[in-house]
Amino acid sequence: MTDVQEPYVGPPAPVLDGHGLRLRVWDPESAVDVDAWLRGHVDPEFLRWNTPLRDITDTAGARESLRARAAAMAAGTAVTFCVTDAEDGTILGQIGLNAVDHVRSSAGVGYWVLPEARGRGVAARSLRLATNWCFTEIGLHRLKLGHAVGHEASCRIAERCGFRYEGTQRGAMWEAGRRDAWRDVHCHARLATDPDPAGPG
Repeated sequence: MTDVQEPYVGPPAPVLDGHGLRLRVWDPESAVDVDAWLRGHVDPEFLRWNTPLRDITDTAGARESLRARAAAMAAGTAVTFCVTDAEDGTILGQIGLNAVDHVRSSAGVGYWVLPEARGRGVAARSLRLATNWCFTEIGLHRLKLGHAVGHEASCRIAERCGFRYEGTQRGAMWEAGRRDAWRDVHCHARLATDPDPAGPG
């Protein structure tokens, strides 16, 4: 068997409703979406725990990044949701799948929440929505979630949503703001056969 990743072949990303949230696709041509994407990526707390492959520092870069996300979804390699309030549509953050692999029936999942939306369980609620979609609609068997060691909030969210801690990868992630130094990563995962945690978030 060759180590070739199969493309995402599930249904198009739908609108997902539940837990007081609505998950929809991002619109690269929407000024509101582009602004939220930019604010998420220049937020100091985001940059403390993440070092993107490419820095996003202005509107043009944010729009280009969203267009790349849309292209990746069209190509079947990733799915990125805009997390919004179910009642008024306010953008709260993002949650996305990456490295969708139908041969191994797995994918990675990651998320962030805008500063003004923190402390409301947005990440946990969106993770539960996306996880349920992956297991029931896409038919994946395993979802992986990793975060920098020390990011206790992300660790609690993962465990609250049934993503068990599986170990630590040494030097698996860039240090904050650097691409020449490394830090360790906590690895979590959830299987489709694992119990579904109770509660709305």
